Amino acid sequence: MTIQDIQHDIVDEFALFDDWMQRYEYMIELGKSLPLIDPASKTDDLLIKGCQSKVWMKADLVDDKIVFTADSEAIITKGIIAILIRVFSNQRPDSILSANTSFIDQIGLKEHLSPTRANGLASMLNQMKYYALAYQSKLSS
Repeated sequence: MTIQDIQHDIVDEFALFDDWMQRYEYMIELGKSLPLIDPASKTDDLLIKGCQSKVWMKADLVDDKIVFTADSEAIITKGIIAILIRVFSNQRPDSILSANTSFIDQIGLKEHLSPTRANGLASMLNQMKYYALAYQSKLSS
């Protein structure tokens, strides 16, 4: 699936819920389904700066696609990163770099997060794009 297709599915899924309490519960469930990151990867160099709670993210290049793994100590944050991983994992670096992230606004996520969590969301997105840029450079050299 393309990034745009996955984002469209997420927008449709969030539209099924009547209120934000149900959407938060859904995000928590998504976070619980996130594949566990190797405990050895919970190092300071994989810690995302700018997040209120600790978030570790690792990215590996597999068959010219980036595979992200991540974890967080906070359940809502883990749900947020699960959504981002669903969108961007197993995608090519150039697709990640050119991706439009308007789905975040379409589902109303940013407006329903505290300012510190919204900053964390931006930091997670920036880190994913940074990994994509680094791997794109590696692929083109």
